[in-house]
Amino acid sequence: MDQKIRWGIIGLGNIAHHFAKDLGLVKDGELVAVASRNKDKASEFAKAYQVGSAYGSYAELMEDKEVDVIYIATPHTSHAELSILCMEHGKHVLCEKPMGVNRKEVEQMIAVAQKQEVFLMEALWSRFNPTIYKVKELVDQGIIGDIAYLHANFAFYALDRDEKSRLLNPDLAGGSLLDIGIYPIFLAYLILGKPDRVLSAANFHTTGIEAQTSMIFSYKNAQAVLYSGLKSKSEMRAELSGSQGSIFIEPRWHEASAYSIEKEGSEERFELPPTGKGYFHEILEVQACLRANKTQSMLWSHQNSLDLIELMDLVRAQNNITFPFES
Repeated sequence: MDQKIRWGIIGLGNIAHHFAKDLGLVKDGELVAVASRNKDKASEFAKAYQVGSAYGSYAELMEDKEVDVIYIATPHTSHAELSILCMEHGKHVLCEKPMGVNRKEVEQMIAVAQKQEVFLMEALWSRFNPTIYKVKELVDQGIIGDIAYLHANFAFYALDRDEKSRLLNPDLAGGSLLDIGIYPIFLAYLILGKPDRVLSAANFHTTGIEAQTSMIFSYKNAQAVLYSGLKSKSEMRAELSGSQGSIFIEPRWHEASAYSIEKEGSEERFELPPTGKGYFHEILEVQACLRANKTQSMLWSHQNSLDLIELMDLVRAQNNITFPFES
């Protein structure tokens, strides 16, 4: 694959705009096709980013022989179905997080990827953020000793939004957990692995969606205190503390551009800004995997996605968080 890697995007909301802008910064990748259920929306998007093909149906993009890999940027509830259809058309897939609404969906997606021998990755962009990548490296090197405490949250006020909108609508798998709670859970998993025990509590909104969730992940020698919510904002400064010091990831930590290390009473700050919005880095990972003929990334593997959804399923089960389409 010596030529540019040719991308398509399905679902043209806000995140697709950020992705398209970052893809424009990637030298050996190009956006060649976009699709929306609204043809006018697709045409406007294509015009804004100088895209050659704009489709008014997802199926048309899947059938486009000029597309190598498709980025799925639709609401959670269609991730599995659309990813599977794309892969059955022989396309590689980068699927926005969460990869599926539950473990069953993720398992189905991975099974199809393996059968079709195509690349599949969950678009957990924070894994490829330069600051988070570096912090993970420093922790593994033992720079702050043995980790005993991790704190991460993600919250903003959203209860004034349209009740039919993605975040507040149970029919669209709304709520804080799958949309933003995935980030604190991801960080705890990345740094500490799968916990031995999970404690959690959730409060609900009038539409039936879970509006805030607190979690404690308990490990043999550490604890992670995590939170997500739509009822208020939070500072979003992550803390990792060990036996020899602490690392702080600056707000908003999931898209951080700097971190600091505190040891022996002194603190030193380091800047590692992402390129573009930050989607640039996951795009590079996908393209590196495609050029190496890999069907998954070793930085965020199929097993990582399975582990992550398993943790979210557990928190959901503890708090009876269900969606109408699952019953």
